[in-house]
Amino acid sequence: MYSMMRKILKMNLLRSVALLFAITVMTSMALSCSCSCSAEEENTSDSSSQEADNPYRILDLDTIPGRHALDTVTAESWQLVEATTGIPIAGKNYNNRMFPASLTKIMTCILALERGQNKMNDTICISEDVFISKNSRTRLNDTYLMKNLILEMMMLSDNDAAYAIAKHIAGDTLKFCKMMNKKARTLNMRRTHFANPNGVPNPKNYSTAADLVRLVDYCMQNPQFAKIVGTLEEDIKLADGRHMPSKNTNRLLEEYPGCIGVKTGFINASGGCLAVAAQRDGITLYLVLLKSKYGKRFSEAPLILDFGFNVVKAAKNALSNR
Repeated sequence: MYSMMRKILKMNLLRSVALLFAITVMTSMALSCSCSCSAEEENTSDSSSQEADNPYRILDLDTIPGRHALDTVTAESWQLVEATTGIPIAGKNYNNRMFPASLTKIMTCILALERGQNKMNDTICISEDVFISKNSRTRLNDTYLMKNLILEMMMLSDNDAAYAIAKHIAGDTLKFCKMMNKKARTLNMRRTHFANPNGVPNPKNYSTAADLVRLVDYCMQNPQFAKIVGTLEEDIKLADGRHMPSKNTNRLLEEYPGCIGVKTGFINASGGCLAVAAQRDGITLYLVLLKSKYGKRFSEAPLILDFGFNVVKAAKNALSNR
């Protein structure tokens, strides 16, 4: 009888030790990932499989140069992803629904390129029914070739250009929004809904940093799209012969070495938004920032990108030394 009791006590002791060990490991992992997603973010089968193959797990991220600079980032939501593998490097609240502002135009652009392949030389007039925002450079009765109006929309974030493109592609903006949402579902942007083609304030126009990174990843594989969002300066032509000197609102194209796109966004409700693609030493990173404090997005994005490049290089070195 005493022998049986000793066995039971021994088994309970082993179970307690195993439980304590598991708790210690889980706590350690949680602390080492302090700059990653919040507890509100759901775990999906995709993210679980990515985590299993994640080469960055072998690193102590707190030792990577630039890690502590991330604590100063004001953006409420962001995600940084290595493009080749699609594996997230770091992020914060990246599954939270947010207002994407003019990052909405990324979807408008790719649909215009895909659905309007044979319409690039079509003439589009800024008519009264699309001259809605009236806060952009396009003016009533201005006429553009569609390819030039797309440049106007993406480089200068022209809201009425987006309305005009949407109408030309789908017949009206409501039908175009249905096309946008269908494309979002195809790209597995499960927490995204579009209610307009330009991102003007609307409670039904929302997305997440993670969904927008997926969109950026898809769009940057289109050479036409990549060329448009990588254009710093261009004389945009109107059909009447005028040339409008234009400079991209994405300052990182000239301020951050290796930046190759993508898009800026701002409305009061969204704060500063920014999608960035950058390349260095054969590494491509995608970053989406949402709701940065005013004037901070162009200084915060480089901090995150620099850290990301350091992480990928450190992981490659660690794996090669194994």
